Amino acid sequence: MELPQFTGIGHLDLSVSDIEESARWYEQVLGLRQARRVDFEERTMIVLLHQPTGLVIGLNQHMGHPGEQFDERRSGLDHVGFAVERRDDLDAWQARFASLDVVHSPVADTEVGSALVFRDPDHIQLEMWWSRPRDEAGSAQAATAAASPGSGLLYHSS
Repeated sequence: MELPQFTGIGHLDLSVSDIEESARWYEQVLGLRQARRVDFEERTMIVLLHQPTGLVIGLNQHMGHPGEQFDERRSGLDHVGFAVERRDDLDAWQARFASLDVVHSPVADTEVGSALVFRDPDHIQLEMWWSRPRDEAGSAQAATAAASPGSGLLYHSS
């Protein structure tokens, strides 16, 4: 049987503790724009759009949220990585994060690329990632770029 294909990530949904605070943060820090808000019986969802890429991120505040911060050491999501075109873009993002008091790591350069790790208001780990071109990284190393080193770059704090 032939393997069915998919074309990319259609959307990304994240659970948050304060939907209004999180929506403001994603709008201010990453430049996303609110597309819609839906109030369901058990949760509220705000859908955000990154216009240049078409990426859709849904923020969901579930009724009865236990109040715990995100922790990538538990089963589930480890982090979300956003791709940038040039290594210099990471420096620009780092300056932006610093100006907005966003918790972030320094840019870390590896054999396969560079990462800048940061946290949202619920401590969800996010990453800006630049993949080193194959001619610089070597084909075997570039093949591992999808497994970025970002998860260990920002210490775990409670």
